[in-house]
Amino acid sequence: MATSKKEQRLRRARQTRARIALQGAVRLTVYRSNLHIYANVISGDGTKVIASASTAEKEVRDQVKNGGNAEAAALIGKRIAEKAKAAGVEKVAFDRAGYQYHGRIKALADAAREAGLQF
Repeated sequence: MATSKKEQRLRRARQTRARIALQGAVRLTVYRSNLHIYANVISGDGTKVIASASTAEKEVRDQVKNGGNAEAAALIGKRIAEKAKAAGVEKVAFDRAGYQYHGRIKALADAAREAGLQF
């Protein structure tokens, strides 16, 4: 039976999340849509969102013309790293949610690393 692209992505995401859950690490998770990209830092037990950033936020929409490109993703990576550090989080596990580590996902990860987040 053929599975949809979304189901395949979610299956890959489950494998990654299971591995991260065993470590009990704080995770940086991403979600991308055609128009926006979202990033959340979630506590090790998965119950609390420690920090979040997205291109749907008012301040970010004023800065970027298009929320669905690598430039916008890099800005969100920088913002999420700053917010996480402000909340006292230095080290995270990167949860790419089944997306390929390429393009916007890679831009977000690289910018977060440059801003001082370790993963």
